[in-house]
Amino acid sequence: MHEASGQTRGLAKESPRLSKLVSQLAQCSRREADEWIENGWVSVDGVVVNRLGARVNPKAKIKIKDIASAHTSESVSIVFNKPRDLPGPPAEAGREAIAALIRADNRWSDDPTPLTFQASHLRGLAQAGKLEADEGGMLAFTQEGSVARRLSGGDSRLEKEYHVRVGGELAADGLGLLRHGLSLDNVKLPRAQVSWLSDQQMRFVLLAGKKGQIQRMFELVGLQVTDIKRVRIGSVSLGKLPPGQWRYLREDERF
Repeated sequence: MHEASGQTRGLAKESPRLSKLVSQLAQCSRREADEWIENGWVSVDGVVVNRLGARVNPKAKIKIKDIASAHTSESVSIVFNKPRDLPGPPAEAGREAIAALIRADNRWSDDPTPLTFQASHLRGLAQAGKLEADEGGMLAFTQEGSVARRLSGGDSRLEKEYHVRVGGELAADGLGLLRHGLSLDNVKLPRAQVSWLSDQQMRFVLLAGKKGQIQRMFELVGLQVTDIKRVRIGSVSLGKLPPGQWRYLREDERF
């Protein structure tokens, strides 16, 4: 256990941040210090302090639990199965909105990854892409900026696969038009992969899309969309992940 102490009373006018003192004491990065603080591994004068940005007396007694030294700082990515009736956070959701979805109590019990959920896994966690309010399925969250850009950029080359339940009667040339031939807002749409899964459900694969694009495309060929579920982004599939639950991205998965 790391420990530092002093006798000075009161706080200096410009007291240092606790994370700075922890970083100096343990010779770790500021990011690791923030994670240790958030995880409740740091105490000041015998009191656990887990608030980021806290300032303390530079002579205060700081203790760091031994578990912190064995903790390796690493970025995490998370897959969440959004239920269709769940509003979901906006694209630029803050930490509180994301934390309402990603909690210790709704982690998938069959998550194969060995990671232990830490409060620090929510820090800097960004939503990569979004689903409309009436859409369900796969949402991705990540602490890695490069991953977020690949998933959310307008020039994303990652396929997004949807299972779409429909009603109505498909026009005679409808399947061919869905694959290539339709325009929205006077802009011709790029090719998409479209095929039947059953009498009322279709598989739809595209790259970057417009808001409401799938519904509008199907309306143009005589079909009404009753349900949309995203089941894959790139090579990462939703699999058996239950609605309303989440899991960590496995080591063998990449966006």
